[in-house]
Amino acid sequence: MNQKLIVRAVAAVFTVAVLLGAGYVAGSRRTATDTPIALAMAASPSAGSDKVDTKTGRKVLYWHDPMVPNQHFDKPGKSPFMNMELQPVFADEGGSSGVKVDSTLQQNLGIRYATVVRQDTAEGFSAIGTTQFDESMADVVQSRVTGYIDHLYASAPMQRVAQGAPIASLFVPDWLAPQEEYLALKRSGMDASLLAAARARMQALSIPDGLIASLDRTGKAQTHVTLFAQRAGVVTELNVRDGAMVSPGQTLAKIAGLSKLWLIVEIPESLALQVQPGMTVEATFAGDASQRFSGHIREILPGISGDSRTLQARLEIDNAGLKLTPGMLMRARVSGAKTVSRLLVPSEAVITTGKRSIVIVRNSDGRLQPVQIAVGSDSGDNTEVTSGLTEGQQVVASGQFLIDSEASLTSVLPKLEGSVAPEASPVAPSAASASASAPAAQTYETTGKVEKVTSSDITFSHQPVPALGWSAMTMTFGKPSPTSFPDVKVGESVHFVFKPSDDGYELTQVEPVGSTK
Repeated sequence: MNQKLIVRAVAAVFTVAVLLGAGYVAGSRRTATDTPIALAMAASPSAGSDKVDTKTGRKVLYWHDPMVPNQHFDKPGKSPFMNMELQPVFADEGGSSGVKVDSTLQQNLGIRYATVVRQDTAEGFSAIGTTQFDESMADVVQSRVTGYIDHLYASAPMQRVAQGAPIASLFVPDWLAPQEEYLALKRSGMDASLLAAARARMQALSIPDGLIASLDRTGKAQTHVTLFAQRAGVVTELNVRDGAMVSPGQTLAKIAGLSKLWLIVEIPESLALQVQPGMTVEATFAGDASQRFSGHIREILPGISGDSRTLQARLEIDNAGLKLTPGMLMRARVSGAKTVSRLLVPSEAVITTGKRSIVIVRNSDGRLQPVQIAVGSDSGDNTEVTSGLTEGQQVVASGQFLIDSEASLTSVLPKLEGSVAPEASPVAPSAASASASAPAAQTYETTGKVEKVTSSDITFSHQPVPALGWSAMTMTFGKPSPTSFPDVKVGESVHFVFKPSDDGYELTQVEPVGSTK
């Protein structure tokens, strides 16, 4: 009897032990399974928490994975997203938006700042113009008689000629008979009335007075006449050649002066209503900034160019020194009579992407933050800001080459804008520098083993990625769509390509190792 009781007691104790062991194992498994979830879902510590980093002694707000900065953790440890340690975000740098750039790094990058100022500037805008011949100063060389080109002194168009230089010599056969008739009347002693009639006939035939005077003096008929340039300039047209026959009223050549030129300023269609005759224009030669010319708009030419969508304004500029020639490109500043108060920043501080304009502002705590602005017209080396900035703010005037393209702005600026989303964490300087140095379209590649496949992502244990400074680790990458890469299997060794995305990194190509090129 006692023996049975002992056996029953031992069996009961063994059963209890087995049940306790099973419960412990199940609890451990559940705890181990839930730990990453609990860690991932942990809320950020309150402002009054007293977490302190043991290495630096600074107060810690929370820990995070730099690759997934929006997820906060209340204790240090391994990241559930990657095989790396969580990084602390300290209280003395977590409350401000923007990026904190070390002063030494700023000096190495050549970052220079400028202050937003308000100035009274004349109303106006910048435009491009080209020089042209002043057509109002052009002279034409014409024949008044029927004759032949005996000798052509001007050999080709665009030839420079001096004032009084010969252009062409004409042989006029029709002049011979009236001159011989006049000489015969004079030798026969005819009365003065007949001589006067003969003289009037020669004048009617366009015989120059000088040639008639020479006829009286020498008694010899002349059938050649030389045509001269009335002003110094350039032969812009030459319509005859040696030996050619000419008729009365025919233009032999056209000569344009160079002492004054026209400047034709191309006014954008959007500014056409702002242009008025009499506005002052300061022009600078594009090839030599020291060559400056000024004038006033004389007239607005009617019509808008269908190709360039510009309105043309014409003004006269003095070229007495003959430094300019037609066709030169000029930078023009058109100014109005009254001044307007404008908010100005250096033009080099404005980053224009085509869709928006950005400046990098330095906050009161020294952090750099992108600000979208609306720009007006240019004023010399400055650009007017109509909204987005206030007087006295400081902006980055040099060093924006780190983010000088739309592709870089797409990837860098959203990370810099820490104030856009309340839950967004500030970006570490190293992350910002890495983003700035790589375009948004940059892709990376490596090889690895497929650990897990879901409809939204694939997990790899992959080799190092030197371009990103990554060591070998296990990491999850997003898929472009649920149906992407249907042939990828767990346990398979693959070569894959990925790129940065808004949610981390996204796969663009996954191939078995044996099929890569």
